[in-house]
Amino acid sequence: MPTRKASAVWNNGLKGGNGTFRGETGLSGSYSFGSRFEDASGSNPEELLAAALAACFSMALSGNLEKNGTPGTKVETSAACTIEKVDDKQTVTKIALTVKGSVPKIDKATFDRIVQETSVGCPVSRALKAVSIEARGELV
Repeated sequence: MPTRKASAVWNNGLKGGNGTFRGETGLSGSYSFGSRFEDASGSNPEELLAAALAACFSMALSGNLEKNGTPGTKVETSAACTIEKVDDKQTVTKIALTVKGSVPKIDKATFDRIVQETSVGCPVSRALKAVSIEARGELV
Protein backbone atom coordinates (compact mmCIF):
# COMPACT_ATOMS: atom_id res chain seq x y z
CA MET A 1 0.00 0.00 0.00
CA PRO A 2 1.19 3.53 -0.67
CA THR A 3 2.49 5.88 1.99
CA ARG A 4 1.31 9.47 1.58
CA LYS A 5 3.46 12.30 2.90
CA ALA A 6 3.01 15.86 4.07
CA SER A 7 5.07 18.24 6.16
CA ALA A 8 4.53 21.32 8.29
CA VAL A 9 6.73 24.06 9.67
CA TRP A 10 5.87 26.33 12.61
CA ASN A 11 7.81 29.55 13.18
CA ASN A 12 8.18 31.42 16.47
CA GLY A 13 5.95 31.15 19.55
CA LEU A 14 2.45 29.73 19.80
CA LYS A 15 0.21 32.82 19.73
CA GLY A 16 2.48 35.07 17.66
CA GLY A 17 3.79 32.40 15.34
CA ASN A 18 2.69 31.06 12.01
CA GLY A 19 2.97 27.87 10.07
CA THR A 20 2.78 26.34 6.63
CA PHE A 21 1.98 22.85 5.43
CA ARG A 22 2.57 21.07 2.15
CA GLY A 23 1.53 17.71 0.80
CA GLU A 24 3.50 15.73 -1.75
CA THR A 25 0.95 16.62 -4.47
CA GLY A 26 1.36 20.35 -3.92
CA LEU A 27 -1.57 20.86 -1.56
CA SER A 28 -0.39 23.66 0.70
CA GLY A 29 -1.51 26.44 2.97
CA SER A 30 -0.72 28.55 5.96
CA TYR A 31 -2.12 28.56 9.46
CA SER A 32 -1.80 30.46 12.71
CA PHE A 33 -3.05 30.41 16.27
CA GLY A 34 -5.84 32.71 15.14
CA SER A 35 -6.91 30.52 12.22
CA ARG A 36 -6.94 27.46 14.43
CA PHE A 37 -8.44 28.62 17.71
CA GLU A 38 -10.09 31.92 16.76
CA ASP A 39 -11.79 33.32 13.65
CA ALA A 40 -8.74 34.56 11.72
CA SER A 41 -8.33 33.66 8.05
CA GLY A 42 -6.13 30.78 7.01
CA SER A 43 -6.31 27.03 7.22
CA ASN A 44 -5.79 24.73 10.19
CA PRO A 45 -5.24 21.03 10.92
CA GLU A 46 -8.93 20.48 11.74
CA GLU A 47 -9.98 21.76 8.30
CA LEU A 48 -7.54 19.34 6.70
CA LEU A 49 -8.84 16.52 8.89
CA ALA A 50 -12.43 17.34 7.88
CA ALA A 51 -11.49 17.43 4.19
CA ALA A 52 -9.66 14.10 4.44
CA LEU A 53 -12.61 12.42 6.13
CA ALA A 54 -15.19 13.88 3.72
CA ALA A 55 -13.15 12.79 0.69
CA CYS A 56 -12.52 9.30 2.06
CA PHE A 57 -16.12 8.79 3.12
CA SER A 58 -17.57 9.88 -0.25
CA MET A 59 -15.27 7.48 -2.08
CA ALA A 60 -15.89 4.57 0.31
CA LEU A 61 -19.68 5.08 0.23
CA SER A 62 -19.63 5.14 -3.57
CA GLY A 63 -17.79 1.82 -3.55
CA ASN A 64 -20.21 0.27 -1.06
CA LEU A 65 -23.25 1.45 -3.02
CA GLU A 66 -21.73 -0.10 -6.14
CA LYS A 67 -21.07 -3.39 -4.29
CA ASN A 68 -24.75 -3.37 -3.28
CA GLY A 69 -25.75 -3.20 -6.95
CA THR A 70 -27.09 0.33 -6.52
CA PRO A 71 -24.32 2.63 -7.74
CA GLY A 72 -24.85 6.29 -7.01
CA THR A 73 -24.56 9.05 -9.56
CA LYS A 74 -23.23 11.44 -6.91
CA VAL A 75 -22.17 11.27 -3.26
CA GLU A 76 -21.51 14.56 -1.48
CA THR A 77 -20.11 14.61 2.05
CA SER A 78 -19.47 17.64 4.23
CA ALA A 79 -17.56 17.44 7.50
CA ALA A 80 -17.54 19.79 10.48
CA CYS A 81 -14.61 19.28 12.84
CA THR A 82 -14.95 20.83 16.31
CA ILE A 83 -11.98 21.56 18.57
CA GLU A 84 -12.58 22.52 22.20
CA LYS A 85 -10.68 22.73 25.45
CA VAL A 86 -11.22 19.58 27.52
CA ASP A 87 -9.37 19.24 30.82
CA ASP A 88 -7.27 22.25 29.81
CA LYS A 89 -6.15 20.52 26.56
CA GLN A 90 -7.29 21.34 23.02
CA THR A 91 -9.22 18.29 21.81
CA VAL A 92 -11.10 17.33 18.66
CA THR A 93 -14.43 16.55 20.30
CA LYS A 94 -16.62 15.93 17.28
CA ILE A 95 -16.48 15.41 13.55
CA ALA A 96 -19.98 15.55 12.13
CA LEU A 97 -20.53 14.27 8.61
CA THR A 98 -23.54 15.04 6.48
CA VAL A 99 -23.84 12.86 3.40
CA LYS A 100 -26.16 13.31 0.46
CA GLY A 101 -26.46 10.75 -2.26
CA SER A 102 -28.14 10.62 -5.62
CA VAL A 103 -28.75 6.91 -5.84
CA PRO A 104 -31.27 5.42 -8.28
CA LYS A 105 -33.16 2.28 -7.29
CA ILE A 106 -32.49 2.33 -3.54
CA ASP A 107 -34.78 2.83 -0.56
CA LYS A 108 -33.92 5.02 2.41
CA ALA A 109 -33.45 2.11 4.83
CA THR A 110 -30.91 0.43 2.53
CA PHE A 111 -29.10 3.73 1.92
CA ASP A 112 -28.94 4.43 5.67
CA ARG A 113 -27.65 0.89 6.35
CA ILE A 114 -24.88 1.27 3.76
CA VAL A 115 -23.96 4.70 5.17
CA GLN A 116 -23.60 3.19 8.66
CA GLU A 117 -21.55 0.26 7.33
CA THR A 118 -19.30 2.75 5.54
CA SER A 119 -18.84 4.77 8.73
CA VAL A 120 -17.02 1.86 10.35
CA GLY A 121 -15.17 0.75 7.22
CA CYS A 122 -13.86 4.00 5.71
CA PRO A 123 -10.07 4.09 6.30
CA VAL A 124 -10.05 7.63 7.74
CA SER A 125 -13.13 6.89 9.89
CA ARG A 126 -11.31 3.88 11.25
CA ALA A 127 -8.45 6.16 12.27
CA LEU A 128 -10.85 8.49 14.09
CA LYS A 129 -13.39 7.72 16.77
CA ALA A 130 -15.21 11.09 17.10
CA VAL A 131 -17.23 10.73 13.89
CA SER A 132 -21.02 11.07 13.68
CA ILE A 133 -22.98 10.85 10.42
CA GLU A 134 -26.31 12.17 9.15
CA ALA A 135 -27.46 10.61 5.87
CA ARG A 136 -29.59 12.53 3.39
CA GLY A 137 -30.38 10.45 0.36
CA GLU A 138 -31.87 11.86 -2.81
CA LEU A 139 -33.73 8.77 -3.82
CA VAL A 140 -34.53 8.65 -7.53
